[in-house]
Amino acid sequence: MRARVDIPVQRADGAWQPGQMITFTGLGDGLEHVAVQFGPIAEVPLVRLHSECLTGDVFGSARCDCGPQLTESMQLLAASGGVLLYLRQEGRGIGLYNKLDAYRLQDRGLDTFAANRELNFSDDLRDYRSAAQMLKALGATRIKLHTNNPDKAAQLSSYGIDVAEQIRTGIFRNERNDHYLRAKAEYGGHSIELVEGTA
Repeated sequence: MRARVDIPVQRADGAWQPGQMITFTGLGDGLEHVAVQFGPIAEVPLVRLHSECLTGDVFGSARCDCGPQLTESMQLLAASGGVLLYLRQEGRGIGLYNKLDAYRLQDRGLDTFAANRELNFSDDLRDYRSAAQMLKALGATRIKLHTNNPDKAAQLSSYGIDVAEQIRTGIFRNERNDHYLRAKAEYGGHSIELVEGTA
């Protein structure tokens, strides 16, 4: 670990919850990932791996479900304790500019994975080795993982993290991200149950 900084986070009920933002040195990919920790590390802490999404997390874009998933996880972790790993992997690893280029292709009818392929990227470039390093540095080698993405659990397991349980996130579906969520479920292997007529 590099440093810990206290940060207050506001819960859904309006109360302030103390947390800590943690930085790291020596991560395998050299990127500036951070952890946000709420309370002491439990024997089997709840953990969320959240890949950076500037459009959804910061600007509230309705094209994806990233912003609502981040909010949900932060509220859950602030209430019950655990760790959020905020990973600098914009656009499933292709970067912000390429993600915006992929958006243009999606506007022409391609789904999110086909758009990446059109730009000569694979479906998902994310590697969670650094996430595993961060968890080990925090002493969290057996976790409950808050995700709909089985690849996160599989990769963490391959890097020595025992995923004892997967807890699904909510389904944040709207008319603008319906096509995106369908692609994640069909091609990305995400555990998303889309009930017809609920968009």
